[in-house]
Amino acid sequence: MEQELEAAIGARIRSLRLEKGLTLEDLATSSGVSRAMISRIERAEASPTASLLARVCAALGLSLSTFFAEDESAASPLARRHEQQVWRDPETGYIRRAVSPPGTTSDVDIVDVEFPPGARVSFPPHAASHGMTQHIWVFEGEMEMTAGDKIHRLFPGDCLFMPVGEGHVFHNPSSKPARYCVVLSRSSR
Repeated sequence: MEQELEAAIGARIRSLRLEKGLTLEDLATSSGVSRAMISRIERAEASPTASLLARVCAALGLSLSTFFAEDESAASPLARRHEQQVWRDPETGYIRRAVSPPGTTSDVDIVDVEFPPGARVSFPPHAASHGMTQHIWVFEGEMEMTAGDKIHRLFPGDCLFMPVGEGHVFHNPSSKPARYCVVLSRSSR
């Protein structure tokens, strides 16, 4: 199952890259990910981390949720839980479930995340993500969010709004898993 997902991720990146008329070098330059790594991912020889995949998606003009959405010509306004795309970050083990119905015209993506104890994921500043914003809403456990030089400690019920493109760090400082929702907006007011 995991190998099938890696192959699907690689095929989707290649398809989107070619659809946009980008070479491997073009995508590498705009994403900050090496040409060799993108090539290995496209051939399903490497599994991308969350941070790396987010940079590639941003360079392709997509959020992670949009990337994982199925290509469907007829979108449904309903996404049943058992149909929602689930992905596990190979580096940290965090699990993201794309809650938003795929293929809609909404600029908002909703993602449910289970974040392991002690895990940390860094998303460096990236120009392709500028204009995107996100709300981080904690349901269980605690999270430490770093945005720029400011650190926010979040507990159940807390919600933090922040820009995506300026870089940020997700960290679970506790010994228990955390669960939170990311509400990402691609609209540029």
